[in-house]
Amino acid sequence: MAFLRRLYADSRAGELAIVPWPEAVLDAFLDSQFALQHRHYVTHFARADFFIVERQGVPVGRFYVDDRDDHRHVIDISLCIGDQGKGHGTRLMQALMSRAARARQSVTLQVSQANHHAQAFYRRLGFQVIGENGSHLAMQWIS
Repeated sequence: MAFLRRLYADSRAGELAIVPWPEAVLDAFLDSQFALQHRHYVTHFARADFFIVERQGVPVGRFYVDDRDDHRHVIDISLCIGDQGKGHGTRLMQALMSRAARARQSVTLQVSQANHHAQAFYRRLGFQVIGENGSHLAMQWIS
């Protein structure tokens, strides 16, 4: 859990860098937000697989996938900043897409409308926007 909490903080660092909070307040906020997110994931995706991604035995990310009846839903994919841009996320997604194709399933996910880098990543993999809910885009890949 300590690794997951640090990873969560890293994933929020960019947006929180402009917030003028003392470090103790920021840490308490991140603790609270991580706990809420974790509780949401394990409550609403109770059947999901919650993978810790490792490189040479060292945790470098998380990959949460809910295998539903007709599709696989990516709940979350996060990599440590130093491990981004090295093809790890691409390999994870391609492996999932390959398994989904063999099972004749699609792959779905939600991505923040503000996260243009992630949107471009998913588009390069062949995902298309199928909807939006204000803050997030729904995307789908079909083999």
